[in-house]
Amino acid sequence: MKPRSSIPRIRQDRIAILAPMSTEPGVEAGHPAPKGLPKRAIALTLALVAALLGATLTIEPLRDAAFDAVTGETASLRKDLRDLGAGGVALVAALAALHTFVWYPAEILDAAAGFVYGFWPAMAILVVCWTAQGMLAYEIGHRAARPVLDRYINPKRFDRLERAIDDGGATLLLAARLVPIVPFSLFSYVAGAAAVPRVLFMWTTAVGYLPITAISVYLGTQLEEFSIADPRIWIAAAAIVALLLLARKLKPLFEGE
Repeated sequence: MKPRSSIPRIRQDRIAILAPMSTEPGVEAGHPAPKGLPKRAIALTLALVAALLGATLTIEPLRDAAFDAVTGETASLRKDLRDLGAGGVALVAALAALHTFVWYPAEILDAAAGFVYGFWPAMAILVVCWTAQGMLAYEIGHRAARPVLDRYINPKRFDRLERAIDDGGATLLLAARLVPIVPFSLFSYVAGAAAVPRVLFMWTTAVGYLPITAISVYLGTQLEEFSIADPRIWIAAAAIVALLLLARKLKPLFEGE
């Protein structure tokens, strides 16, 4: 017997809340009929996007660091963080928030933080920042809801992810963070729109994202004295391969196969 999910079965409730079932010709049965968009949520989201982009463009250290993160300039990003001293922590938080809308490789920021702050301080900073960023994307997904997200994300892919979340419970939420099958922010949007309980989403994000963050941070700490003979480098490499193999095994869960 299949174990019951720890997430309430919310798909029908979500459909009823977001929009009534359509009986109009040309609208597929089982899908919500068009409904007015949540204007207040959209306005707040757009204001947040504008504020983040405005800060990124007008604050020189943030602008430079954002450019380095998006273009993959790890060495330049490390220099940006180091030059700011204690202010670099605020820069890490700002770059994590930016990831809500600009999906650059998070491992770049993780490695740079590890290089500048060391393993444990960087881990403490990043766990807080990425969990907070996940909650930000969750709230956008929850409040702006399906009508807005359907305009920017493939609806079929969105449906598959929602079904996976409904069926998989905490195990699926942990797996989504453990392996990079679905972009971090996209999964947070979907979880919010699917009304996953906030506490469940928060702890699975914090715990599930630890392994890949730890690997990236550790590799960052070794950039200055990198040695191919260091057994810990090989352990980290083996862990990355294991996560990629696990991602391949778990991929059907996210595709509804």
